[in-house]
Amino acid sequence: MPAFPQAAEVYVTGGASLLSNNSIGFDTLTTGSDTGYDIKLTDGFRLGFRLNINPGKFYGHEFGYAYNRTKFRLETPPATEYGTSIHTGFYDFLFHFTPEGSRIRPFVAAGVQFSTYAFPGYSAASGGGSTKFGVNYGTGVKVKVSSLYAVRLDIRQYRNPKPFDFPGREGWLRQTEISGGFGITF
Repeated sequence: MPAFPQAAEVYVTGGASLLSNNSIGFDTLTTGSDTGYDIKLTDGFRLGFRLNINPGKFYGHEFGYAYNRTKFRLETPPATEYGTSIHTGFYDFLFHFTPEGSRIRPFVAAGVQFSTYAFPGYSAASGGGSTKFGVNYGTGVKVKVSSLYAVRLDIRQYRNPKPFDFPGREGWLRQTEISGGFGITF
């Protein structure tokens, strides 16, 4: 049976986490009515890592984790913000437009993820969060700078139902990642 070559890459990434359709409901406790002050998640930063396994010439699999720092913004007069985080684990199928071994490898990605949204003042590890499952897709480019090192740029969008059970919560949250990374290839 022939052996198929398999390449792997490990990246550390960082960048922006931009949230849209970011109203996650209303705070009705403050007003005591059915409609309260809007609660939003704000844009923030993102740090993560990615493991790529490339069993084929043009395709690969990517597993990763990202820590996203954001804030709860309560639209009371005046607006109040509370720091919080989003923890995201994901899998993506990658299709590369150039073969394995090429110096420049543009790609498209699509996959699934889970995101755990921590409630302000709590950690996701202590059970103070809301976990949602969703889909993601995007594009990027990887560039080998030597036989061992590479850099990458990614633009991805993550979509999942809105977290927590606040009244007035509708639709899916959209999180756009714009990031760069440094990696080791082997």
